[in-house]
Amino acid sequence: MLPSLDGLEFAPVARPEAGEVDRATRFAYHEQDGVVWADYRGGDIVRGHLVGTRSGDAVEFRYVQLNRHGETNSGHCVSTLTRLADGRLRMDETWRWESRPGSGTSAVEEVLPR
Repeated sequence: MLPSLDGLEFAPVARPEAGEVDRATRFAYHEQDGVVWADYRGGDIVRGHLVGTRSGDAVEFRYVQLNRHGETNSGHCVSTLTRLADGRLRMDETWRWESRPGSGTSAVEEVLPR
């Protein structure tokens, strides 16, 4: 099993077609006893929150966010956690909006401290 997400920062690899997060968005993850949560912001996202669970290398959560246009949106995501060749963690995500039409796939990768 890969290490805890607690205290790690992640950033999207690219902006998904039907999504709102982009490379400027930063996710600050926490994990305790199989519970996962994160706060995120940046790019078009003013503030976002996610909460869910982790079982092995699978992470499932719901998210809610406020964009720069003043719109709130929410959805559901299932992610698979892997380790990159350079040692960082990556989550490959399959998500769908629950507050509006749309779904897609995306990936976020660990951002190392400077």
